[in-house]
This record gives sequence, structure tokens and C-alpha cells, in this order.
Amino acid sequence: MTAQQADLPLLNLWQRDFPLVRAPFAQIGASLGLDAQAVLARYRHLHDMGALSRIGAVFAPGAGGASLLAAMAVPPERLDTVATIVSRHPGVNHNYEREHQVNLWFVATGRDAAAVEQLLCSIEADTGLTVLRLPMLRPYRIDTGFDLRGAQSQASGATHWAQTSLRAGDEPLAALAEQGLPLLEHPFDAWAAQLGQPVEAVLATLSRWLDGKTLSRFGVVVRHHELGFSANAMTVFDVPETEVDACGEALAQIPGITLAYQRARAPGWPFNLYCMVHGRDRDSVHATVYAAIAQAGLHAHPRATLFSLRRFKQTGARRFAHHGPTSQGATHAHA
Repeated sequence: MTAQQADLPLLNLWQRDFPLVRAPFAQIGASLGLDAQAVLARYRHLHDMGALSRIGAVFAPGAGGASLLAAMAVPPERLDTVATIVSRHPGVNHNYEREHQVNLWFVATGRDAAAVEQLLCSIEADTGLTVLRLPMLRPYRIDTGFDLRGAQSQASGATHWAQTSLRAGDEPLAALAEQGLPLLEHPFDAWAAQLGQPVEAVLATLSRWLDGKTLSRFGVVVRHHELGFSANAMTVFDVPETEVDACGEALAQIPGITLAYQRARAPGWPFNLYCMVHGRDRDSVHATVYAAIAQAGLHAHPRATLFSLRRFKQTGARRFAHHGPTSQGATHAHA
């Protein structure tokens, strides 16, 4: 197997069910005819080239900490400057330009709602612009882990709030898990040393989180844009409250919809139902959106489709960073 042939399985197969064992890269290698060091070398290369964001936890909504989708209508001549101001905040983990008058979209995270609000107030003070606060009210589908061989995701199925939240004392491990595993032969041992815990306890906690649906998944988190999924569109709808759950649940079952959720409306922003399609070209994304509108019975409702134009920042969420040890456990650690 050549290095190029090894890349896709390393990214594709381990987005879920990543081995929670002391030597996970050896186990992955055994399934591919590679040794642990070869697997580590490939993951390091994929990280350095931008295809791999991290290997770690994706927490289910409601597992702990706080996050909020936010948006701003930025005058075009100020967009680069304002985007830089927004991106410099550690609590901002995604920051995109989208095709709309409301053109700057970002996710703000923090230890609690008060910390997120403080971040947003700071951004408003620094920019002189209003931030729309768009909290999630209900998730219908949240899953950007999908088969990378296709033109877009073909997975479907409902997502729910976390069934169990973090226990007292879990936050330091959660901070490491959202940063990502160090690319070492025994990465969980490194986490255990940082936490002063036996490695068996670390692995048991991660397994408990998966079993209790505290985590949506633990595994490879890719950067879709670098892997060719550059035509990504968010479609928003204004749906009566009496219909939004039925429409959202229908969207969750449509192949190609990676994200679907209800969010609060905001002044000047009437939309409350959102769906996201990640694809390789605009035509196929439009086709999926139109099919979703038909299947979910959304024809009659006002809507807008906002394609991503520029990505100013994309990092992992930092809901638990204030609890964590130093970031030497981050994915890019090679030593």
C-alpha cells in the first residue's frame, strides 16, 4: 500500500470507533498493513497539510460548556478587519464569510453562557457592530463525520441532546479531548500523565462518555474544505413554531444534510430552522437543498441559502479549555 492509498482509510475509517486502547495507532496500522510509526507519520503529514484537524472528541450538544452561533452584517469594506478582530478571540472556533447581507458567521464557545456573552459584548465593543445571537433550541442532526469518497454526505439520522452531561471532575479530560490526541505511540498515556490519573481510568471515562452519548463521536476530525468539500451551504427557513419540529425531523432523515437544527430568531433575522450541506460543487449542493425542501415540506416557507465564501478561522471548540492543563496534548505534538 502506498502512502497516498493509505491516506483515505486513515481519514475515512476512523472518524468513529477510534481505538480506545493504549496503542491505538498500532491497532489502526494492523488493519492496513502498516506499523504504528508509519501511521503516525501519515497522520502528521495530513495534519501539516491541513486535511486533519485533530483526533479527538466531538461532544454532543448539551454535554457541557456553552456555545452559540453568532452573525454580523459587516460593511464589505470592513469585512477583513472585522473578521480579524473576531478571529483573534480564543473562544471563536469557526469564522466564515457567507453570501448574504448578514455576511460574517462564527461560533462562540466558553465555559458557560455568561462567558460567551462577555465574548460577544467584547466583539461588539471592538467593532461597533451588532452581533446576532442565535442559540440552538433543538438539534435534529449534527454530524460532519461522513464518507469522504462521495460528492457529499449520504448519511442521515437524528441527533439528540447529550443523554448524560459531564460529571464533576471530568472537565480537565474534556479539555484535552477537545484539543486532540498527541500524535504519539501511546497518546492516552500522555493524557494520563498530565491529569495524574491511571491510563485505564482515562480510557474508561472516554468509553463512558461514548456509551452515555456525552460524545457524538471520538475519532478523526477532518477539514472538509482541504479534502475537496468546498461548496458548503447553509439554508435557513422561517417556519411556524407549530411546524418546525416536524420539518426539522424530516430534514434529519435526508441524505446529504449534515446539520439541521432549530435556533432562536433575532431582531431583523426571522429564520429559525437551519440545515447545512457539505459538497464538492454548487450544483450538487443546490440539488440536495431543493430535494430537502421538497421532502421536508418547506416550499411555502421563506428561506435563504448562504454559501460559504471565505474561511477566516476553523479550530476545535474550546468549551473546556479553562479546565485543562497546558496544551502540550494538542494533535500537532510530534515528540
